[in-house]
Formats: sequence, structure tokens, C-alpha cells
Amino acid sequence: MSGTCVLVLDAEPLPPLDRLRGRARVVHADEQSLAGQLPAADVLLVWDFLSTAVREAWPGDGPRPRWVHTPSAGVDKLLPELAEDGRDTVLTNARGVFDQPIAEYVSGLVLAMAKDFHGSWEWQRQRQWRHRETIRVGGTRAVVVGSGPIGRAIGRTLLALGVTVELIGRTRRESDPEFGQVYAAGELDGLLGSADWVVCVAPLTEESRGLFDARTFARMKPGAHFINVGRGQHVVEDDLVEALVAHRIRGAALDVFDREPLPADSRLWDVPGLFVSPHMSGDTVGWRDDLAEQFLDNFDRWEAGEPLRNVVDKHLGYVPSKPAGPAR
Repeated sequence: MSGTCVLVLDAEPLPPLDRLRGRARVVHADEQSLAGQLPAADVLLVWDFLSTAVREAWPGDGPRPRWVHTPSAGVDKLLPELAEDGRDTVLTNARGVFDQPIAEYVSGLVLAMAKDFHGSWEWQRQRQWRHRETIRVGGTRAVVVGSGPIGRAIGRTLLALGVTVELIGRTRRESDPEFGQVYAAGELDGLLGSADWVVCVAPLTEESRGLFDARTFARMKPGAHFINVGRGQHVVEDDLVEALVAHRIRGAALDVFDREPLPADSRLWDVPGLFVSPHMSGDTVGWRDDLAEQFLDNFDRWEAGEPLRNVVDKHLGYVPSKPAGPAR
């Protein structure tokens, strides 16, 4: 058997790693035992990608895994420790698995809010015939904050509905083949006033933390809807509540929160015009199998000494457009 040790930070159900039998020694850890097992691991699979245990247990300058993989798009649960103390450790993520599912989810929210499906369901439950007029989606404008694969998939799906899409990335890019151009992060304020839909799917960085606050919501037009499928820390939740209660914006949908699971006594459950979902926008039937298969494909590459897919720039906090170098 290979001497390679693959350490898995567990979450139920466990990943199907049968393909590693005879090729690697697979060991499991929980949050309490992780620190003691990290120094002996060659590869760390952070299957419990919502845990912050890796940051707390990372061995610093001591022996540590040469490759860490998180089966999530965001890597904020692993940084900055891996950037500061794991300079020779390669970090990869699940870029590509969640793109279309999240795009479908966001488009479903846009349609549901535009067509007042929630209102129709409530009137049906009360057996009342209440005719209303709804919003035509075609011809509306969306600002999508985040120009990575998920943001681009959201933009493409909204374009198919007839929505004009303005995509915002870290830097401005001209002549984009799909969206005409990509706007820089600093141009957000100038785009908000004309947007009917503002969608956040940006990576969580120091620059994007708290990006959507009272000032940002005040720049949106009263008929705007806000959707966050990025990270809960992108939004100052009290400011969003105030914007909805004061009718500064028309509605909002949150799939991610500053604290998860959302406590039962949170005021967010009862805010008028706010749709709450439990961090599920990318989770379709079979998603865990897809994540495991992606890791196994990358393990094949790692074992062969080939460049890994989805190598994260640990200082930027996401996979850059230009591929990184070899893993080993």
C-alpha cells in the first residue's frame, strides 16, 4: 500500500473514497482530534467544509499536509492561517460543481419574487381569489457581484430570461464575450441605482466583508430586490432588516447568514419581504458524490505529479483566472 496518508475531517455522510483503497491510507478526524493528526497527513480533505477547526489546528511551521482540499467554493474557513503558515501547502476548492445549481436557484428566486409566488400560495391557503399584477422579468436589470464561474453562470441564466446583466469583478475587463464588459468592484455604487436585482456571489475577502450595509442599500432603488448566495458576512444583517422594514428596497432573499444555522430566535425569520433558505442553493441530488469525484480526480493528478485543478491563490482567497503551477 502507498505510504500516502489522506486525512479526512469528517462530516456525515462520509465521502465515498473506495477508489483510494490500496493507493493511500485514509484516516478520519473530528474537530477534537484534528490537531494531533495533521502533522502526519500528506493530504487533508476538509469534508466538513463549514468547520473552522483547520484554522485552529493548523500546525504552523511544523509538519503539515502538502495539499488541502475543501469541497466548497469558498475558502474563508481556512484562511488566513494557510496563507501565513502554509506557504508550501497547495489549497484547492470545489470550483465548478455548484455553478449551474446556484444559477438555477438564483433564477428561481428572481422568478418567484417577480411573479409573487409566495403571495399566490398564501391566498390559496386562505381559499381567496386575489388577482394581482406582477413584474415582467424580461427587460429588467441585474447587477451580479462576483465574476467567477458561479457569477458567470448566474449571469448567463438571467440573460436567457431577458434580463440585462452587469457583472462585477475585482478589476475591470473590456470586451467580455458574454457580458460585453466586466465592471470593477469600485464601480458598484454607480450601478446600484438602476438595478432591479442585486445578486452577491463574491468570495469573502477583507474588501467584501460587510459590503452590503446601510449605505449600499440606500443606493438601491425602492423597487430593487437583493439576493445573497455568497457568504453571510457580506451583509450587515441589521442594515438589511432596516432597509426592508423602511421599504427602501422591495424584497430580499438570503441563503447564507453570519451565523449558521440561523437561530430560531433570529429576527430574520419574520422580516416582511425576506425569503430565508438554509444554505442550500448549490445542493442538488447527488452533490456529495460530485464533490467526492472531483477530489478523487485531483488525487489522480496529485499522485501522478500533474498540476492540480482549482488551485486557490491563498492571498486572493479564490482561484485566479490564470492557472497556477504544478502541485508538487
